[in-house]
Amino acid sequence: MINSLKNEIRKTLVGKDHAIDSILIALLSGGHVLIEDLPGLGKTTLAKAFSAAMDCTYRRIQFTPDLMPSDLIGVSVYSKDQQQFIFHEGPIFTNVLLADEINRTSPKTQSSLLEAMEESQVTTDGRTIKLQKPFLVIATENPIELQGTFPLPEAQLDRFMMRISLGYPTADEEVEILSLKETNVPINPVISRETLEEAMHALENIYVDPALKQYIVKLMKATREHASVKLGASPRASVHLFNGAKAKAYLDGRDFVIASDISNLFEPVVGHRLILKGEAMYRGVGLKTLLQEILDAVEVPKVVR
Repeated sequence: MINSLKNEIRKTLVGKDHAIDSILIALLSGGHVLIEDLPGLGKTTLAKAFSAAMDCTYRRIQFTPDLMPSDLIGVSVYSKDQQQFIFHEGPIFTNVLLADEINRTSPKTQSSLLEAMEESQVTTDGRTIKLQKPFLVIATENPIELQGTFPLPEAQLDRFMMRISLGYPTADEEVEILSLKETNVPINPVISRETLEEAMHALENIYVDPALKQYIVKLMKATREHASVKLGASPRASVHLFNGAKAKAYLDGRDFVIASDISNLFEPVVGHRLILKGEAMYRGVGLKTLLQEILDAVEVPKVVR
């Protein structure tokens, strides 16, 4: 099932298996993904391919400075015929939501996503509306162009399970991309929403040894106590890493988590949540180096299964 989904997505996306796996992990875990990368590298193509291959609804929002929360959630309009206010759903009512250039809109509009991302629901006009499952937010931002942008607040960054980047393709991959554009192969649904929900529920049966749970907690504690870190990872990061490790085990065909499931996801799950101290940034302390330093310092438990 998972392999057929990956193969279908590869029809339009070349050489991005790490990104496909990351989004699959987030999807199965009920998380969301922030893609921080340059324009034109396939972020929109990736989101559209996922929704099409899963037979899910897909909506794209171009975030701009004048975007309002009602443009995202929806608005109630008075109907003369029915003599009452009728709620018209916004684009957030979908399965896969591409929030393109999310940092170009105001914090007020950015915050309208918080409830949806955390609780899969929205509150408007005094009533709470549940979002359909699955619900996946794929947000993008350009790390280079900062003019006219609003940095995502820590509270919202913490809602994203992972931050990833696609990166430039190799020369051979770029040639293959040009060939794909000539053929224009369509993406066909290979998995239903019902099957996807069954896979999500299957994660409940993935076993995590108590020693590995302690390993996750020790890693998070190390981020909070590191001399170069001003703000460490939150308990929500622990939950995301825990769920992500179970999803990775499921994708690898195992019913139990191993230590490498945790260490491989540590950087994409934790990296965007940390704030380094000013003196550390002045000394040129790199985030990747710091995260690897923490991984090397925390002892990996020996689990026998």
